[in-house]
Amino acid sequence: MDPVQFSELVKFLDEAAERGAKRALESIGLHDETAGKDIHDLRDLIDGWRVTKKAFGQAVVHWATIGILGIITGILYLKFSGSGK
Repeated sequence: MDPVQFSELVKFLDEAAERGAKRALESIGLHDETAGKDIHDLRDLIDGWRVTKKAFGQAVVHWATIGILGIITGILYLKFSGSGK
């Protein structure tokens, strides 16, 4: 393949790839001027979800620890207060 044919093939492939990308973006509604903002908003939403999920996990561990320590404290209180006999 000579260099002219190769450069024409590369140009054809670039144009086809660009048309395919535009069609794909259009099919999911990301073809207009606000698409960049939409993607940014989606990333912010996902980041917020990750932070919320992490905080919820930490809260569950925190409350479980408090519950276990409360049970241990109650058992020790009953044992050493004399009312557990």
